[in-house]
Amino acid sequence: MKTVRIIALREDRKRLLEHLQDSSLVQIRKNEQCTDGFSKVDLTSQTQVFERNVALTEQALKVLDEIAPENKGMFSSFSGRREIDPDEIGVIASKAGDVISVCSRITELSKKCADNAAEQIRIGTSLAQLEVWQNLDIPLNTGDTKSTAVFIGTFPKYYDEKSLSEEIAAQNPKLEFEFEIEHSEPSITCAVIFTPISQKTMAEDVLRNIGFAKPMSPTSHTPKEKSERLVKKREQLYKETEKAREEILSFADRRGDICDTQDYFRIRADKYRVIGELEHSKHTFVIYGYIPEEDCEKLEKLCSRVSVCHIDFADANDDAPVKLKNNRFAQPAQGIVNMYSPPSHADIDPTPLLAFFFYFFFGMMFSDAGYGLLMTVAIGVVLKVFKPDTQMRNNLKLFQYCGISTFLWGLVFGSIFGDAPAVLYNHFTGADITMAQLLPWPTIDPQKDALTLMVISIAFGLVHILVGMGCKFYICLKQKDYGGAFFDTGLWMLLLIGIAVLAAGMFMSNILLYVGAVIAIACAVGLVLTQGRHKKGFGKVIGGLASLYDITSYISDLLSYSRLLALGLTTGVMAQVFNMLATMFGTGVVGTVIMVVILIIGHAINIGLNALGSYVHTMRLQYVEMFSKFYEGGGQEFEPFSLKSKYIKIQEDKLK
Repeated sequence: MKTVRIIALREDRKRLLEHLQDSSLVQIRKNEQCTDGFSKVDLTSQTQVFERNVALTEQALKVLDEIAPENKGMFSSFSGRREIDPDEIGVIASKAGDVISVCSRITELSKKCADNAAEQIRIGTSLAQLEVWQNLDIPLNTGDTKSTAVFIGTFPKYYDEKSLSEEIAAQNPKLEFEFEIEHSEPSITCAVIFTPISQKTMAEDVLRNIGFAKPMSPTSHTPKEKSERLVKKREQLYKETEKAREEILSFADRRGDICDTQDYFRIRADKYRVIGELEHSKHTFVIYGYIPEEDCEKLEKLCSRVSVCHIDFADANDDAPVKLKNNRFAQPAQGIVNMYSPPSHADIDPTPLLAFFFYFFFGMMFSDAGYGLLMTVAIGVVLKVFKPDTQMRNNLKLFQYCGISTFLWGLVFGSIFGDAPAVLYNHFTGADITMAQLLPWPTIDPQKDALTLMVISIAFGLVHILVGMGCKFYICLKQKDYGGAFFDTGLWMLLLIGIAVLAAGMFMSNILLYVGAVIAIACAVGLVLTQGRHKKGFGKVIGGLASLYDITSYISDLLSYSRLLALGLTTGVMAQVFNMLATMFGTGVVGTVIMVVILIIGHAINIGLNALGSYVHTMRLQYVEMFSKFYEGGGQEFEPFSLKSKYIKIQEDKLK
C-alpha cells in the first residue's frame, strides 16, 4: 500500500473527483489539521440537502412497496445493480427535481392516509361510546334549566330502575330526583338524572359516591345525530384514503426513476463530504489518500487525462488500510476473513488457507453428492443468468466451491440424496440392495465406520492446527523472533507430531511407537527448558513445567474436529429417514405422488438445516481452532472513494 498526494487546480476539482469516484482507486484520507496556506470548505448544508433527498426517496420507495409492491421473482435478490453509461448520470440529474417532487407528493399522500386512518380509529372509538346512548333524544351536553339540574352519565355497574332508585335514596334520603335509564349491561348503566336546582350540590355528592361519571366527549347534538355525522365523516375519510392510494398507485411506474435519483443524490452526498475534507487554497486543492501499489500507474494516467496536477507517492505506515488480493479460488473467502477482522500489517493474508479448509470441511460436514451437485449447478445458473454484483458473486462462488467439495465427499461417503438410489430401486423392484453394492467404488459409511471417520476427522484437525502453527512460525521468522519461532511454536508442532506418531504406532508398528515417544519426550523437555526463559530465577523452571499444561488445550482443540463426523452423520441419517418415510405409501399413483412430495420437502429441509449447520461450524473451526494459533487481525479494510450506489453502477468498460 502507498500513500498518495494529488495537487490539482481548483477549477478541475469537480471533474477529477468524479473520475476518482468512478475508478475506485484511492481511499481519501482526512487530515485533522490543514497545511499552512490551506483551509477547508464547509459544505455541510449542501450535503444535508442531498442526504434529505436520499431519505425522502427511501421513504417514497417504502410507501410504494407497501401500496404498490413490485413483482419480483424468487431469485431477484441475486440480480446485480443496473449498469448505465456515464452520460446517463446527466439525464438522471436533469430529472431529479421532478422526481423529488413526485417523492414529496407520495410521502404527503402517505401521511394523509396515515392521518385518516388515525382519525377513523378515533371515530370508531366515539361511535362505540355513543352506541349506548342511541335512545337519548337530548344532547349529551344538555345543561341545567332555571329550576332543574340535569346529570347525564354512567355508573360502573348494572342498575335497573328499582335498584338505582334505592341506591340514590340510601345515599341521601332528602334528595329529590327523577331519572331515566337509557342503557344497562353488567358493567355499565347509562342514565339521565334530574334534581331541583337547589339540591344540585347535594346531588353531585350523592352521584360521586356511587361512581357516576359524565361522558368523555359530550356534544351539542343528540347521540343519534352525532353518530350519523361520524359515520358520514368516516365514509368521507375512506373515500379520501382510497383516492390518495390510487394516486400513489399512479406513481408506481416512477419507481425506477426514484431508485436512480436516490443513487444520484447518494453519490453527490459522498462527493461533497469528501470535498469538505480536502485542503483548498485560492487556486488549488490537495487530496491525501492511500492506493494499492499496483494501481499507481492507473492513477497517474487518469489524472493526466483529466487535469493538470502533481502526484507523488510514498510508502505507507503500519496504520494504512489493507486490500486483500487473491486468485479466483480464494477470493470468495475474503468475506469470511473480513467478518473476523482484516489482517494487520504484522499478519499474513490467511485467505488462501482459509478458503481451502473452508471448502474442505464444509464438504465433509454436508457430505452428500446429490446436495453438492444441486448447489453447484443451481449457483452456476444464477451466476450466468442474473450476473450479480461482486460481493453477491463472491458469496455465491463460496457456496459453489463448497458444493463441489460436498459432491466429492458425498461420493466418498456413498451418499446421493442419502441412500435414495438404493431405496427407490428397492421400492419399485422389491430387491434388497445397498448403496455400497450399487456404487462401483469403495465408500466409507459414516454409520458403520464411525470410529474410522472419527480418527480421520481428528487427523484432519491436527493438520489444520499444524498449518495455523506453521503460519505463526513463519510470522515469527519474518519478524526475526527466532526464539518465538523455534521454542514457542516449533517445539509444540514437533510435540503434536510426536504424539500423533506415537498414537499411530500403538496400532501399526512398535518402531513408530518408539519414534513418536522419543520425539514427544524430547520436545517436552525442550519446552520445560525454554518456556520460562523470559523469567528470572526459579521462575524459569516453574514457567517451563507449567507450559506443558497447554497440552490439554490442544487436545480440546483436536476433539472439536469430531463435529466433522457429527455433522456428516446427521446429514446422511436425516436424508435416509426422509427416504424411508417417502416409500411407506406403496407404489400406486397416490403413493408415488406422496413419495415425491415427501422427498422434495424432506430433502429441502435437510439441505436448509445442515447447510446452515455446516457453514456455522466450519466457520467456527477456522476462527477458533486455526486463527487462534497465529492470526491477530485488527487491520482496516481498504475502502476507496467510489460510487456507493444501491441500484445503478457505471459500466466498467466505460471507466477505462
